Amino acid sequence: VQLVESGGGSVQAGESLKLSCAASGGTTSGLTIREVCMGWFRQAPGKGREGVAYMSTLNWYQRYADAVKGRFAIGRNAKKILNLQMNDLRPEDSGVYYCAADRSCRGGLSAESYAYWGQGTQVTVS
Repeated sequence: VQLVESGGGSVQAGESLKLSCAASGGTTSGLTIREVCMGWFRQAPGKGREGVAYMSTLNWYQRYADAVKGRFAIGRNAKKILNLQMNDLRPEDSGVYYCAADRSCRGGLSAESYAYWGQGTQVTVS
């Protein structure tokens, strides 16, 4: 399974960005792309990787970290691109944002629970 993020950049506080994650690959013996848990994580310099939001593509359940509730929205479009709409960005939202996928959402916002990762895209808010 390959995950490729895009959409990062540098913005001023209060502005918005939209991240996208394109997934490909997966077989019947491995991960079926249509039936996965997909999430966004971020990592600031010197800090661990923290969960931002995730969603199940089976029942569309979503969950957000408290720090981003009401400002970020996770979604998946008709082309199966995972998006993260980030509004009212704050300097503390800065970091490398990663798209991740796994067969189950049991791990929730725990990074250790996700088997597949993208390379990350930088978000800088000043």
